[in-house]
Amino acid sequence: MSSGPSVTWRRSYGNPRNIRSLDGRSATARRFRDLVNAFVTDMGGLDRGSEVRLGLVRRLAATTVQAEMLEARMVNGEAIDIATLCTLASTTVRLSQRLGLERRARNVTPSVGQYLAARTAPTTGDTSIINAEGTE
Repeated sequence: MSSGPSVTWRRSYGNPRNIRSLDGRSATARRFRDLVNAFVTDMGGLDRGSEVRLGLVRRLAATTVQAEMLEARMVNGEAIDIATLCTLASTTVRLSQRLGLERRARNVTPSVGQYLAARTAPTTGDTSIINAEGTE
């Protein structure tokens, strides 16, 4: 019975509990980190998540990255395995539901004052009076 990762695994990846020992400079690694950070923020922060939930967040980020890579290949005209893409999509849905993550619409409706200010502003073609957050 094995007491842990093989010597080869340790030599390649370092401490099995420290994924930070991997080279994270690739675009894929950066996207993975960005997704983990975004999902943790959506959960309410690191202090609100157990190790199990953080593991699920990492799995969600990994499957999302894999699906995005497959979608990019498809958009570039390459043949892909649709069953794999569907499996990844289903997995991301299940993981996000398990974590309680859901897409919430952001209110971008301007206030009455902002709306009136935009209506009375000179029409110089400048549309920067109200930004996407509905603020001036």
